[in-house]
Amino acid sequence: MRKILVAFDGSQYSEGAMSFARQLNETERITLTGLFLPQVSLANLWSYADAMTGASYIPLVEESEAELIEKNIDRFKEYCLVHDIRHDVNKAMFDLAMPELRKETRFADVVILGSETFYRSIGEETPSEYLKEALHFAECPVIVVPESYNFPERNILAYDGSESSVFAIKQFMYLFPEFAENPTILVTTNPVSEIPQQEPHIRDLVAAHFNNLSYLHLQMDAKKHFSTWMSEKKGSILVCGAFSRSLISQIFRQSFVEDVLRDHKIPVFISHR
Repeated sequence: MRKILVAFDGSQYSEGAMSFARQLNETERITLTGLFLPQVSLANLWSYADAMTGASYIPLVEESEAELIEKNIDRFKEYCLVHDIRHDVNKAMFDLAMPELRKETRFADVVILGSETFYRSIGEETPSEYLKEALHFAECPVIVVPESYNFPERNILAYDGSESSVFAIKQFMYLFPEFAENPTILVTTNPVSEIPQQEPHIRDLVAAHFNNLSYLHLQMDAKKHFSTWMSEKKGSILVCGAFSRSLISQIFRQSFVEDVLRDHKIPVFISHR
């Protein structure tokens, strides 16, 4: 049984994130913890934890927001009961010790975030800074899920020769063995000359876990065209190692995954050390 967190940003509620958790529960029972945080806490969660020592506290949320969060908690509980999901709730609406919340990710297998709720909450077309911060500092893998998508029937493993990308692929394999039978594509986009010595090793590793495996080297400018290529792969999940402390803006040496997140077409699995 896996321990999975689903984080809700302020008054936003993600049906997409809950649907993903439900479908995971249908393949193997999970324990799902709902994290209900005021918008300001996710906006400053990790920076507060880094900047301050000891317990730090979030200002009181507006009464209207608190009421909506309570409604979303009831919605979460009812959904879990209807779909027979073992669940609990972490409600941090008033005073929150930031190190304690950060610890939640340390002792979880994976966190699910609804990508579009982060965009809606700030009204921008790029990932919010606190979405980036959450990805940056989370101490377990993160799955970023759009509101409307097809549950993964294909795995796309992004490999650029880096330690981060290998680590992400291994985490995905270990956490989601039920995806092993899905058609899987190991994709590289860096110039072939940059990774020839490592490529046989990553192929051997991936082939040991996925039965229906193919390989593809994309001859394209990843930053300009990768998201367009991904948008045609409905029913897929993208696996990448990114947003680590050293690679927060260097996915495949480019931050093209932000385009994939912004398109809201497919789930993205992100993991780093």
